[in-house]
Amino acid sequence: MRRRVLILGSTGSIGTQALEVIRARPERFEVVGLSASSNAALLRRQVEEFAPRYAALESGEAGSLAGLGAEVLSGPGATALLAAVPADVVLNAVVGFAGLAATVSALRAGNRLALANKESVVAGGEWVMELARKSALIPVDSEHSALFQCLEGRRREEVDGLLLTASGGPFFDLDASRLAGVGPEDALRHPTWRMGAKITVDSATMMNKGLEVIEAHHLFGVPYERIRVAVHRQSAVHGGVLFTDGSAILHAAPTDMRLPIAYALLYPERLPLARPLPFAGERWTFEEPRNDLFRCLPLAVAAGRAGGPYPAALNAANEVAVRAFLDRRIKFLQIPEIVEEVLEVVPDFGPLRDLEAVEAVDRWAREEAGRRVRARA
Repeated sequence: MRRRVLILGSTGSIGTQALEVIRARPERFEVVGLSASSNAALLRRQVEEFAPRYAALESGEAGSLAGLGAEVLSGPGATALLAAVPADVVLNAVVGFAGLAATVSALRAGNRLALANKESVVAGGEWVMELARKSALIPVDSEHSALFQCLEGRRREEVDGLLLTASGGPFFDLDASRLAGVGPEDALRHPTWRMGAKITVDSATMMNKGLEVIEAHHLFGVPYERIRVAVHRQSAVHGGVLFTDGSAILHAAPTDMRLPIAYALLYPERLPLARPLPFAGERWTFEEPRNDLFRCLPLAVAAGRAGGPYPAALNAANEVAVRAFLDRRIKFLQIPEIVEEVLEVVPDFGPLRDLEAVEAVDRWAREEAGRRVRARA
């Protein structure tokens, strides 16, 4: 039976790779809906090829989608509306905090969620996880997919901790003086992965790994002090589980996001998409993170431990700072500076028990971060 799929953020890096999986095995999938933020031209081509029943565009020329046979949803909130359409699985590949509303919509509708939007869990925290426990959530990030697979069939009392690996990005060997002069074109030269611009910069600052620590804490219920991060430059091992008897199970796979995407779309089945790692002749190394220089990782862990509004504020401030860096309005080392300054002045927002409460934190933090960007421009 073909699996009915909604792809949110179909024109981005994860979305286009998901469509590569579907294109390779069309007999296994039926594309029910596709959504994009603003890339109407690419969305039109995707609708022409995959013939979904629905197409959603948050902004841009929705009229360009007319006449293709799909029901068009347009305007702010269109993606969240699409997420509630009945489907076997919803892939949320929206970038950043913008994906939270779609995550909430999919879970409330009872759809199985393949989640590539880590910001949903980072910002929404326990409130989002409560919704997830009433439905089903399969992580798509390579690290969390690795942990999910390593934990299957394991008793929680056997688990001592989790291991998340980081590539180290393109700057891991640089000192502060050289980091001060790097530009967006340098940060976007990731040594092992093919990803979108925002997540590639997050990899360079180590913020991506910090967000993943928060996400792992919520997804798997493991305390922060039992989540370890190791820099593994070969990007062969994506994560692992440490057990109480001193043993560990590590998940290794090629650096190909199609693997965790396909696993989440067809769970618990697997598709033959890539050749296994050769192993013979391979040399794997694991190093401690350089938290003194790449301060986004410890900032994120501290925000996660603090809980409440801090993870949402962290995420919002980082999104603003990364955008400013990509636009050449601030320097690379000013990203953690801005994030830290925002975290130092977070007010009491009370309990975050719904989307509106989390959005209020996000708006506040974006305004605070924006002021700090303008002060440095």
